[in-house]
Amino acid sequence: MECERKTKHPTFVNLLDVGEIYSRLLDHRPVIQGEIRYFVKEFEEKRGLRELRVLENLKNTIFETNEHVLPKCEQAMHDNLNEAFKRLQAANNMIHRLQEREREERKLQADKLMACEEKRIAHWEEFMKEQQNKQAEVDEEHRKAMERLKEQYSEMEKELTKYVSF
Repeated sequence: MECERKTKHPTFVNLLDVGEIYSRLLDHRPVIQGEIRYFVKEFEEKRGLRELRVLENLKNTIFETNEHVLPKCEQAMHDNLNEAFKRLQAANNMIHRLQEREREERKLQADKLMACEEKRIAHWEEFMKEQQNKQAEVDEEHRKAMERLKEQYSEMEKELTKYVSF
């Protein structure tokens, strides 16, 4: 074989030599695979399937929860929701009754207010008529008083003219 490896040019490396160099320096697959097998074996021996036991316990807990705890919780929630719903309905009915009473009370107050307003308007109109009548009376008395004064002044003027003519 050595004669085949020899080439005419000693500076060039034979391709077979390159493969062998690569295999010796860089190809560590057999070593790595052995290391992996050793690691897995040690890992499984030391852990002793602890994860499997944890997963089994978790599965049992989930099964217990689904079969027993969850139905109890659902029933308790359903009962409490029904009770809360009944209380809310009762509160809602009470609020509706209160609103109806308040509405009726407002209507009564509005009716009273309207009646008082109409009464006030009627009193005001009556008052204004009385004022107009009194004004007419005062105007009439004033006119009569003015006429009496005119008559009185005219008589006084006549008497004065009698005395002046002397």
